[in-house]
Amino acid sequence: MALTYYVLDVFTERPFGGNPLAVVLDADNLSDADMQTIAREFNLSETVFVLTPTSAGHTARIRIFTPSRELAFAGHPTLGAAVLLAELRAPLLNGERDAIIALEEEIGSVRVGVRLRSQAAAYGEFDAPKATETLERLSEPEEISAAVGLIPTEVGFENHKPTLLRGTNNFAFVPVANLEAMAKVKVAPQRWAQVFTARDVHGVYLYTRQSVRVQSAFHTRMFAPDLGVPEDPATGSAAAGFAYVVNEFDELPDGTHKRAIEQGIEMERPSTITLTMTVGRGKLETVRIGGHAIRVAEGTLIF
Repeated sequence: MALTYYVLDVFTERPFGGNPLAVVLDADNLSDADMQTIAREFNLSETVFVLTPTSAGHTARIRIFTPSRELAFAGHPTLGAAVLLAELRAPLLNGERDAIIALEEEIGSVRVGVRLRSQAAAYGEFDAPKATETLERLSEPEEISAAVGLIPTEVGFENHKPTLLRGTNNFAFVPVANLEAMAKVKVAPQRWAQVFTARDVHGVYLYTRQSVRVQSAFHTRMFAPDLGVPEDPATGSAAAGFAYVVNEFDELPDGTHKRAIEQGIEMERPSTITLTMTVGRGKLETVRIGGHAIRVAEGTLIF
């Protein structure tokens, strides 16, 4: 069969930055094994397959695959697929158009607001699925630092300590002292397996308050070798979980708070994720992920 596919760079306004995403259209006749094979062929952090929705009120059903497994939810595939579907199905009127794209995912329905403007990269944002609000403290600083190629004094800053948040995807969040230490991060496979794989951690999100860009609140890196992703240049689902970390350690007052997060700089794929958090009575009420996406390639998949 011949299937149309597109490649988008997500969480960037410029081609060849951000996180690349393959989106395969009209994938209803593909089996699970077919989708996994195609995802391995693209060998990107995620590939999205677009199918007919089960509800007429939704735009599409999507399935998300890494090179090694299917995910129930992921941020940049959600945003990238929504932007592409908006561009294909909601043509510009007088140079602009806003659209709501309702995606059926394994975790349920996700609604993405997309803003289209001529001569500009599309922008989308969505409310992230709720995670457990309980952060587990990780109390093995020497083991954690060794697993990511650092020394214990390079892990932690201010009152921030390593934590684990369990949800649709389980992420460990590791604060790093500064940019110099962040540049040295490297997965140590044996230590990684003992510290993270044994806890069923899907990805490890390292962050520091120092940043390369003045507008960024945090500089981050994300590694998920157990998912077939050695390093990810932009991770929306991890950023959504990171909101719980920020609220916990920075003790955000009630109200709405916006933070720009930079990622992918060490990979030479700079990205920006906009994290918007609404806090009420000390608890996170909503977490919104936003960013730009731009098409960079299209073609036909012969399968």
